[in-house]
Amino acid sequence: MAPIVLTPRAMSSIWDAPTKPSPHARTCRMFQSDLLERFSRVHPTTPFLFWGPVVLFLLGRSIVRGDLGPFGVFAIFLAGAVAWSFAEYVLHRWIFHWHEASPRGLRIHFLLHGVHHDYPSDKGRLVMPLGISIPLGVVFYALYRFTLGARIGEPFFAGFVVGYLAYDGIHYAIHHFRIGSRVGRMLKKHHMVHHHVDHDAGFGVSSPLWDYLFGTMPKTRQGRP
Repeated sequence: MAPIVLTPRAMSSIWDAPTKPSPHARTCRMFQSDLLERFSRVHPTTPFLFWGPVVLFLLGRSIVRGDLGPFGVFAIFLAGAVAWSFAEYVLHRWIFHWHEASPRGLRIHFLLHGVHHDYPSDKGRLVMPLGISIPLGVVFYALYRFTLGARIGEPFFAGFVVGYLAYDGIHYAIHHFRIGSRVGRMLKKHHMVHHHVDHDAGFGVSSPLWDYLFGTMPKTRQGRP
């Protein structure tokens, strides 16, 4: 099927979307609405300032409850962080890179993730806005709270959130800072190859673990992982 090209008129008719500017720009306006446009951008400290107290509250309540013990709480917390790394891979691979060959499908993809691939240096859109992370957080909290119970679900969710914060922080650093550590350079290379060489692989940002396990390590220009 031939790719669908959005004309400026078609682009502006889908969900109040303006025409995209030149791809040489470092950013773009996503919405004609000033309010929506404002909330499409977020300062990189915002997720930490909002979710940090939530994590501390849940961990504190789990420890004070005393029915697991500090080591038990810590083990479940670590399990939650690992669970986030898997959720990160799933979201990036099957949700953020979902495509439908229609104007509406292309617009959904652009809103979810395409804008980041088109403007990877836009530092106002390198971490997840609270308008997205809070509803997702409520869904995951309810899932863990009602399937695992408060005793396990709350420290598990706290670890899950810390995994998410690590993802946001690493993603921002990869795109915005010069990284000196060996692990940091490895993560940056992994993500940059995803951006510039192989869009259909390299879905892990905070860790390449699930790319190894699921066979989606990105290919270099020479065809090697």
